[in-house]
Amino acid sequence: MGYDIGSSSIKAALLEADSGKPLALAFSPASEMPIQAPESGFAEQDPERWWKELVQATALLRKKFPFAKDEIGAIGISYQMHGLVCIGKNLKPLRPAIIWCDSRAVEYGKNAFDQLGHSFCLEHFLNSPGNFTAAKLKWVKENEPAVYEKIFRVLLPGDYIALKLTGEPFTTVSGLSEGIFWDYKENTVAKSLLSFYGIDPGLLTPVVPCFGNQGRLEKSAAELLGIVTGVPVCYRAGDQPNNAFSLNVLEPGEIAATAGTSAVVYGVSERAAYDAESRVNSFIHVNHRPESPRYGILMCLNGAGILNSWLRKHFFASASYSEMNAGAAKVKPGADGIFCYPFGNGAERILENKNPGAFIQGIDFNRHDKNQLARAAQEGIVFSMIYGTEIMQPMGVRLTRVRAGHANMFLSNLFSQIFANLSGCTVELYNTEGALGAARGAGFGANHYHSFKDCFRGMEIIHLVEPQTNETKRIKEIYEKWKEGLFKIIK
Repeated sequence: MGYDIGSSSIKAALLEADSGKPLALAFSPASEMPIQAPESGFAEQDPERWWKELVQATALLRKKFPFAKDEIGAIGISYQMHGLVCIGKNLKPLRPAIIWCDSRAVEYGKNAFDQLGHSFCLEHFLNSPGNFTAAKLKWVKENEPAVYEKIFRVLLPGDYIALKLTGEPFTTVSGLSEGIFWDYKENTVAKSLLSFYGIDPGLLTPVVPCFGNQGRLEKSAAELLGIVTGVPVCYRAGDQPNNAFSLNVLEPGEIAATAGTSAVVYGVSERAAYDAESRVNSFIHVNHRPESPRYGILMCLNGAGILNSWLRKHFFASASYSEMNAGAAKVKPGADGIFCYPFGNGAERILENKNPGAFIQGIDFNRHDKNQLARAAQEGIVFSMIYGTEIMQPMGVRLTRVRAGHANMFLSNLFSQIFANLSGCTVELYNTEGALGAARGAGFGANHYHSFKDCFRGMEIIHLVEPQTNETKRIKEIYEKWKEGLFKIIK
């Protein structure tokens, strides 16, 4: 069984162990989970809400594919990256989780980057401390000292779900790297950054491997989920390393993409590389070993599916996403002069942590309708992703073939085709997604699968999108005009 702890919903998946066949998928809630924004740039969620929806998703999964209590062999967890959950000695949250798209800690990360030195930070952390989990913890220390004093452990969102399942607080080295809690040069916890922030390293939890026994399902959780006590939790990873794993992207040169609430292009490298402006980020990949290093180079765009959701809510209230996509597909490339810049979901790393907000330019009230707006939105998301991949190129990431799950924005044939046309590469769409990847990871962690190759039985290409040569020149011309507008925005 796999769980994917997203910011929009909690997904659960059931995988037949021997065949690798996906048996059922379920998610909760039916509508998107709210993100609280008590102040501009803030983004918070209640960790207990994640747990409540996980229990509900499991019940829905059982309705789709009834299974006996003792039929679950192992559990895997995928989770939204970079979040901060602070727990007290009673192992309960002390405040709402500060999630990935929250921008409040940007200045704390920038100050650390400047004071410790850009070269030092990039050599040791491969990233600016930026707006990641460690900087968010510094914000809590400075702005909520009473809360900070009560902290027993700090967790990532997946660590918290694992805690609810097993009763034990652990994390992984991959998780520490995503929070900028890891020093690559010293191969240990980033004590220099924590010292600069005045943070006690003892607030971090012990480390377990990404794959392997990370604790066993305790009684109260087992009763809520309808599963026998003692089932091992055998895998956890942030959503983007897990998305790459779920697509069998494990070796240097392989590339995964996703476009859910945010959009990501994730390439694997054997080299600990970094971008001088930290606009794209390097983390430890799930299959990293000191003798065989694997790093994930991640380009993230915060505003992707959330833009599509906003458009649907305010312009297509009675339409489905497929109807929106069909309307957008009727519009010619360039959306009749509308350009969309989807930067409305917090500080964007590819823009050096600037938060310009979203822009929609060129609307003519006498000519344009919602379909042209929908087309411009899909183009703007793809354009932003490709802009990010251009930053990745000097780090050795080249787009030649991209794998993605047939899910979220990639359910749109138009979106997939725009991506293929502009990148010039083939897009392979598979019958997988994050929760299924977590289930496969659990199978490997439980030693049911003895090689990574075994993990991907039952995974198939369901759609292959090739670049359309006759459209490539036109979309690249539109993209260059879009970029001219981008440079004006970020100045």
